Amino acid sequence: MNQKPSAAFVGASWVALGAGMFGYFIGLWRSTMLLNEKGFYFTVLMFGLFSVVSLQKSVRDRLEGYPVTDIYYGLSWFSTLLSITLLTIGLWNATLLPSEKGFYAFAFLLGLFGAIAVQKNTRDSQEFSKKG
Repeated sequence: MNQKPSAAFVGASWVALGAGMFGYFIGLWRSTMLLNEKGFYFTVLMFGLFSVVSLQKSVRDRLEGYPVTDIYYGLSWFSTLLSITLLTIGLWNATLLPSEKGFYAFAFLLGLFGAIAVQKNTRDSQEFSKKG
């Protein structure tokens, strides 16, 4: 399917990415966690964002017939699941209020969704421009 994404979907994707990331960052900035804890949660978010973009690209490449090695494809899935697992374990063991844990979990997932959608829209727009 070679359809250019609508401006509304592109905008909503960027809003989801921004809301997830900036909400997560503001939560970290204002929290009373130790600096090493903040560093852990920051790193997990960055790792997760990179992982889902890599996963989206490798899945899409395979669907479109571009070569993707099994190792890279497997590592993309593994790193995505690992980032989610690391956040889950970190939040499970954190001395935070349940509402704070929920906030970080949902901001993280919104950020991951936004990154996938932005990557998809970027690729769709490039493909449409090449063929258009």
